Amino acid sequence: MTVDQAGPGMATSQEGEPDALDSLGRWTLRPGVSVTVLPHGVHLRGWITSVTLEGGAGLPVLWGRLAEALAGDGGAELARATVAGSPLRAALVTVIGQLHDHDLLVERPAGEKGDAAGENGDAAGQWLGAVADRPEEAAAALIRSRVRVLAARPDGPLARAAARALDRAGVRTATAEAADLPDGQALLVAAEPGEPSPFAAEQDAEGRAVVVGLRTGVGFVTPVGSVGQARADADGLADRLRRREALGGAEHPGLPALLASSAAQRLVCAVAGLRDPSAEAGDARLIPGLPAALVAEREPLRGEYRTWVGPVLVDADRIRPRADVRTLTEALARIPVLTDRLAGVLDEPDPGALPQLPAALVRSSVGGEILVSGSARADLARLEAVCRAAELLLGKGESGLEGEGGPVVGAGAVHARGRALRRAGAVQQQGARSGDTAGPFGGAAPVPWSPEPGRHPQALHWWSVLVRRLGVDADVAVSRLDASGGGAVFHAEVQVQVQGRTATGGLLGTAVEASADDAVAFAALSAVVEVQAAADAPHARHLVTPSGAVASLARPEATAPWEDAGWTTAWLAESAAREPELQEALTALTGWFPQPWEPPADADADVRALWSALRQCGFSVLSARPGNPTLTEGSR
Repeated sequence: MTVDQAGPGMATSQEGEPDALDSLGRWTLRPGVSVTVLPHGVHLRGWITSVTLEGGAGLPVLWGRLAEALAGDGGAELARATVAGSPLRAALVTVIGQLHDHDLLVERPAGEKGDAAGENGDAAGQWLGAVADRPEEAAAALIRSRVRVLAARPDGPLARAAARALDRAGVRTATAEAADLPDGQALLVAAEPGEPSPFAAEQDAEGRAVVVGLRTGVGFVTPVGSVGQARADADGLADRLRRREALGGAEHPGLPALLASSAAQRLVCAVAGLRDPSAEAGDARLIPGLPAALVAEREPLRGEYRTWVGPVLVDADRIRPRADVRTLTEALARIPVLTDRLAGVLDEPDPGALPQLPAALVRSSVGGEILVSGSARADLARLEAVCRAAELLLGKGESGLEGEGGPVVGAGAVHARGRALRRAGAVQQQGARSGDTAGPFGGAAPVPWSPEPGRHPQALHWWSVLVRRLGVDADVAVSRLDASGGGAVFHAEVQVQVQGRTATGGLLGTAVEASADDAVAFAALSAVVEVQAAADAPHARHLVTPSGAVASLARPEATAPWEDAGWTTAWLAESAAREPELQEALTALTGWFPQPWEPPADADADVRALWSALRQCGFSVLSARPGNPTLTEGSR
């Protein structure tokens, strides 16, 4: 019989060969593991994991024998008394495997008494035994460490609380004055192994560092990094939290202790080689690979980790390029980071009281002005709102263009290129129609389109919504632009009719897509958004309408059997399949390939911070051709 085990220190065992029971002497139950015996099993709860083992009435008895072995001789007698290949031995090996899989076992210390964990203090030793993979090594690292607590007021509540927390962890600590630190901040510095002790260093000594800060009613703890990175993060967090300070009222007495102890814990974990406390939180909102800052508030008293995309990157692990966003799920997970109410750089798009049918609308604020975005679904509208809001703010860094001809933002390079090329394609169509544009294209040719059977269901749907449900007397004009490479680009315009004739200036929606039906569908959807916004958000300064560029992100891995072309998911999957050819055709048509955009040297700090945050979250910022109109924003 072969039993596969997944825990450390175990090997695949065959009859007559050493197995997990033979090696059990190396392991013991982690401190703090709670055990509840059930009628036909046992439930074990550890630091952050738990497991329930159920079987027959004999399983609690089997667990009792195993627990005695773990607390005693490590199973040597039990291994000798259990016949190799027997069902009993197989059951024991299975239970041991489950304990390893759920991290409920830890290697035994070198000695039962006087080991490093014990020398580091009873409380700290028990804690390390509960959370560390190698408690002895973690305890030894803490014993060797030296931490300096620096503050403008060393006798202030933050510095004193941090020093007490470090002392309780068995870390030698010294407190000193640092006049260059802002009031209400404390810098905790631990020397790296082999580096000079921070006791003898200046306040800019190298080593692992964390900054804890407290302002009126709100405070923070930076991620662990170098001294330069920690101080840069502290400056960025303090600046963003300044607008969230509580007005008046007494400070909560528990807030300094919460922040200082959290800062000490983060530094202790880094020194001991443990996972950062933010990783223990199990918060799905935190983005893997990005640092997290702790932000605490007094009303109510609470602290939670938030993904932090600071404006200044110093450490190598912070500077390295981030992977592009590739799916809608990834993009939507990063929107709360960019729009975090305390640490974000953009306002959160919110449906509020806006209608969600027939099109979904969301609202946000950009520079004190109202922005409304609409699409077939609320999640797509939120993404369009974030991209357009970022474009408007970034555009202020380019000669006051305020986004009209400025950079193009997308959730990843493909999405950003799709948005940028569609803008350029609209300009190319206008030039081709007027006859004053030269380039590798064959000109614009009108394409008749009418809502008749055989058209794509989404084109028919959104056209019906516009003219029947909303009662708009509209007309659509479709033209085809042929690139020299043979690719085709279709442009659609939806305009209002007055007494049977198209009204001059009555443009409701436009689209540049890979097929005539797609172009009509997105142009009609844009017109629906325009009509809804005019009725329900008349004070909006900016209106963002959808395009097919988002299909590359929203494309599902698979569609359900009942999802035909009339379903939004299936439609987006079809559009995404045509996106590469469309982008190639638009590139050939316009003779232009979007390039990465960076803020100019004299750009505002807010512009540079936003640009940095977008890149850290996997968004792309591309340059737009000078003079290009904004295709995705309706005239207000």
